[in-house]
Amino acid sequence: MLALTDTHCHLNLNTFNNDLGDVLERAWTAGLEKILIPAIDLAGSRQIVELCDKHPNLYAAVGVHPNDALTWQKDTLNCLRDLTQHPKVVAIGEIGLDYYRDRAPKLLQKEILSQQLDLASDAQLPIIVHNRQAFIDLYELIDQWQKSLEEKNSLIARRPGVLHSFSEDVKKMQMVVFKNFYIGISGPITYQNAALQRAVAAAVPMDRLLIETDAPFLTPHPFRGQRNEPAHVKYIAEKVAKLRQTNLEKIAKNTTLNANRLFGWRSSI
Repeated sequence: MLALTDTHCHLNLNTFNNDLGDVLERAWTAGLEKILIPAIDLAGSRQIVELCDKHPNLYAAVGVHPNDALTWQKDTLNCLRDLTQHPKVVAIGEIGLDYYRDRAPKLLQKEILSQQLDLASDAQLPIIVHNRQAFIDLYELIDQWQKSLEEKNSLIARRPGVLHSFSEDVKKMQMVVFKNFYIGISGPITYQNAALQRAVAAAVPMDRLLIETDAPFLTPHPFRGQRNEPAHVKYIAEKVAKLRQTNLEKIAKNTTLNANRLFGWRSSI
């Protein structure tokens, strides 16, 4: 039996409202052990915590996505801080910078990211990082933050977080791995025009490799064009195994061990 983990899946979105039970059953049947659900705003953070409370193998990340930076209010940070006390919350995310969508001013995105990095440091939780056409600014912020963790001998300095659905080149991957970050590999590695992502998937150190669906988005081949779901993480693992000239079982085992090491999976009991 495979031991898979989907480290990034938006199961709280409306597209799963009518068949979440079936989606989860297919996931467990496919060999998934755990699924991590990241938030995009405060309301979603609360919703995700409630959902994870009902299912023993679902875990939450709380935070505000850069595309939702305009939802940030005076009390947002304190509300997120309260949510980090819940035993099912294992990360701060999905946070980062997005200069492609450009739905919020860059300065606001960076300010909100900085506040959430401080929150992660205080809560001793790793971060789940979104990056789209913003690598230079993003790297500067997470580099400074990770250095501050080391200076404080923080428990998360050696496992500060993951750059999810990584879409930069091998050199940039090596830069963030050097800072102890993990790399999330998602559905695009199965696309014909994804040479960059495939090169990264083949080169990531095995102990820094994670797999994810980003469902309902980024559906892998052969299901492209349909709604993505966590059971499809197996197809991503299969592609990674092929690229690395190894077997599916090894990729499943190691990525699950990596997820365990990064997130800790606090008990709900």
